[in-house]
Amino acid sequence: MQRCYMTYKLLRTRFVLLLGLVISLLALTSQEILASPKAEPKRVVLDNGIILLITETHALPMVNISVAVKTGAIYDPPGKGGVASLTAILLDEGTKTRTSRQIAEEIDFIGGSLSTSGGMDYSSASLVVLKKDIATGLALLSDILINPVFPEEEVERKKKETLAAILAEKDDPGSVASKAFYKAVFGSHPYGAPPEGNEETIPKISREDLVSFYQKYYTPNNTIIAVVGDVDLKEAVALIEGHFKSWEKKEGQFPDISPVKRLTKRDSILIDKNITQANILLGHTGISRDNPDFYAVYVMNYILGGGGFSSRLTKEIRDNKGLAYGVYSRFDLSKQPGAFAVSIQTKNETARVAIDNILTEIKRIREEQVADEELREAKDYLTGSFPLKLDTNAKIANYVVFMEFYNLGLDYFDQYLKHIASVTKEDILRVAKKYIDTENFVTVAVAQQEKAGLKE
Repeated sequence: MQRCYMTYKLLRTRFVLLLGLVISLLALTSQEILASPKAEPKRVVLDNGIILLITETHALPMVNISVAVKTGAIYDPPGKGGVASLTAILLDEGTKTRTSRQIAEEIDFIGGSLSTSGGMDYSSASLVVLKKDIATGLALLSDILINPVFPEEEVERKKKETLAAILAEKDDPGSVASKAFYKAVFGSHPYGAPPEGNEETIPKISREDLVSFYQKYYTPNNTIIAVVGDVDLKEAVALIEGHFKSWEKKEGQFPDISPVKRLTKRDSILIDKNITQANILLGHTGISRDNPDFYAVYVMNYILGGGGFSSRLTKEIRDNKGLAYGVYSRFDLSKQPGAFAVSIQTKNETARVAIDNILTEIKRIREEQVADEELREAKDYLTGSFPLKLDTNAKIANYVVFMEFYNLGLDYFDQYLKHIASVTKEDILRVAKKYIDTENFVTVAVAQQEKAGLKE
């Protein structure tokens, strides 16, 4: 929705920019637009510690910049869940030199996009601008990262918005199930709490908490910046150095985070809700992204339940039994071991049989080698679809940040294909036995419990 204060001149400018982009797009072939980067990103560490990654793509006169500050909800102060998230989303709500409205007007005027968000392991910012407006865009991006002031009125407004969203999620069975599942799997570990906080913690957060969190963790030597688009290495380094030179390096001390503990028992959490479809999550702790077995686990999970309509869970539970429209399995990508989870929505009356069928398929992939055709189809899809994850500058920028944060190497684009291709049937059986537990797991069911009949 357009801002009410946008002037005719601003609208005209944006129309001209949009028209220019359309003309540029029409001049390109689809092959050029969808081409993944031909070379590895270039990595430079600036004097103040910023890790800068540059990928040249000259198909469009645009530049995408993704920023990751290596701090997130995992470092929320005790009893104040949501601090990291609020700190991130308030970065663009006022700086020492610009108000929230001025920031919005300036980025709108050049037809760009500027956003921030908080996550569990790291916090993010992103910028999209035309090449000719990169200096203006970087002036805004650097300002919100270096000079945020967290105005009291904006802090209170965001707290109210966050709290309202949290309360609204109580009516969403999927959200209720997810929060209960993560709490049960991870307990007191930060991964067990929602990164946005909860209705008890948000009211306790003050502006001073946000300022303290920012000062402690938002430093250049704790920051990754990926630049993708119509720039070369020398130009990108000069631009980032010029706009971020005032951001002074600071050595900080990160608190120790206790390791994730694996479940050692089976547990069921049954939440009664007057709904027609039972929302079920079943699983336990999984693996970290840097686990050497990741690629074998990735292929195994595709065959089990991550492959959409071609997965075993879908074929058996959806197609053969007609118990649900969709059933999926996943392994979270996290710095520490995340969750392995199977999710399904089914009629209350079929909740028990659906869970039994999920456990049957989980046991089968742990006990029998997958078929040659299953493995071939999984590899073909995972390698064939990979370029689509890199078909825009924004996706490339986010992936480059991801590669750096998880220490995957600058040659990840090439190595991914080799790793997937090297997975064997023996690997899949081995990792299924190692990382899927049929004895110690949590089952969360949000359902009309009387009809679901899940109580022992």
